Amino acid sequence: MESGDRAFLEEMLAPLGGVAIRWMFGGLGIFRDGLMFGLVARGALYLKAAPEETDAFAAEGGAPFSYATQGGRTTTIASYWQAPDRLSDEPEEFLAWARRACAAAEAADRAKPAGRRRAGAPTA
Repeated sequence: MESGDRAFLEEMLAPLGGVAIRWMFGGLGIFRDGLMFGLVARGALYLKAAPEETDAFAAEGGAPFSYATQGGRTTTIASYWQAPDRLSDEPEEFLAWARRACAAAEAADRAKPAGRRRAGAPTA
């Protein structure tokens, strides 16, 4: 998947509602109701994953998102995992994984201290 696949992502994610896709850091950030739940970088789609879901991503050949810093070190963001390539051909399964990513983003937001949560987020 390339950052040029924005129209494809918009179509696949339309049933979720509230999705916005923004250019950022040479790729795309994927947001729902103000919370980032996915990104496209270096031709791959990464989705937010709850800690208990990372095994499902690994079982499909995914790895956590990582990038090289200017100092040459690799930084890994363990909460975003590469989505299975097969999802591009399976719209219902794509939506199921996207819904879980949205739920993971919402749970992570709720776990933040009140002053750092997304504005208007429920406090439950």
